[in-house]
Amino acid sequence: MIKRLTFTFLLLTFLTACGGAAAAPGVTPTATPVTAQPSVTPLPATPLPATLTAAPGATATLAPDAWMDLPVVPTSVSQRVKDIYALGQTLGNNPHAFSKLGDCDTSTTWFLQDFDNTPAAYVLGPYAGLQAVIDYFHGSYGRTSVAAVRGAVAASMLSPIWNTSPLCLGSESPMACEVRLNHPSFVFVSLGTNDYNFPKDFEPNMRKILDSLIAQGIVPILSTKADDTEGDNSINATIARLAYEYQLPLWNFWRAAQPLPDHGLQTDLSHLTFAPNDFTNAADLQAAWPWRNLTALQTLDVVWRGVTGQN
Repeated sequence: MIKRLTFTFLLLTFLTACGGAAAAPGVTPTATPVTAQPSVTPLPATPLPATLTAAPGATATLAPDAWMDLPVVPTSVSQRVKDIYALGQTLGNNPHAFSKLGDCDTSTTWFLQDFDNTPAAYVLGPYAGLQAVIDYFHGSYGRTSVAAVRGAVAASMLSPIWNTSPLCLGSESPMACEVRLNHPSFVFVSLGTNDYNFPKDFEPNMRKILDSLIAQGIVPILSTKADDTEGDNSINATIARLAYEYQLPLWNFWRAAQPLPDHGLQTDLSHLTFAPNDFTNAADLQAAWPWRNLTALQTLDVVWRGVTGQN
C-alpha cells in the first residue's frame, strides 16, 4: 500500500497543462507546473524479428512546416505497416483490439467511448459507413487503457513510476502493461501537450515507444495535437517527421482543429472544447471533441482496411 501511494504521489507531482480533468465548456482548468522529468527505466535493445526489416532511411525529409498540409486522415498505409500488422498476427495480437496511449486527451472517457455505448450515444449521419469499423473493434472504444494517463509525457509511457493500476506488475511501464493486458494490433499514440517542459527528450522517448511497439507487431497510429504549448509547433513537426521516417499512419488532428472557433481550444489553450458526438448537428461540430472522435474513427478505418486488404 505504501509503495502504491508513493507512486501515486510522484505521478501527481508531474501533472501539467493537460494534467487535470478536462473542464466543461466555459471552465478553465488549473495547470500544475512540472518541475522535473519522471525517471525512465532504460529499455533493453530489442532487435527486429527477421521477418520485419527496419524502415529504409528516408531520401528526403519533411520541410519544417510541411506537416501542416498533410491530410487529417491518411489515405492509405505503407507496406511496412502491413508487414508490422502481419508480424503481430503471428505473435498472437488480437486483430479486433486497439489501445490508447497518451495524455488527458486520450485518457478521458470522451475519447471514443461513445462508440461502445448504445447507438443513441452517437449520430453518424453522413458517416454511416463507419459503423463497420465500430462493430469490428467493439470493446476497445470504451476500454480503460492503463497507458492513457492524465499529465503524461512521452517518458511516462516508459516508466514504472507512472504505473498506478493494480492490474500491472510493479516493474512494468504503462505501455508494457497495456500491451500485456490487451494484446492490441493497433495503438493510438497521442502525446506532446505536456512535453514542452522537456523538448529535447520528446523525440528520443517517442522513438523508444515506436521501436518497442513495432518489435511486438503493433501498428502505432501517431497523432498531432491541437495545442501549441511549446510555442513553435515543434512537437507536432517532430511527430509528423517520425511518422514519415517510420512509414506509419499520421492522424493530423491539428489540421482538423484549425477551422474551429479558437482552434478547438478552451481558454487554457490546452484542453479541447466539448460537444456530443452528433455528426449531423452543426452547432456541435463547432467544438473539437466531435471532430477528434470522428477523425480518429476515420483514421482507424483507413488503417484497418489497409492492413486487411479491404482498401
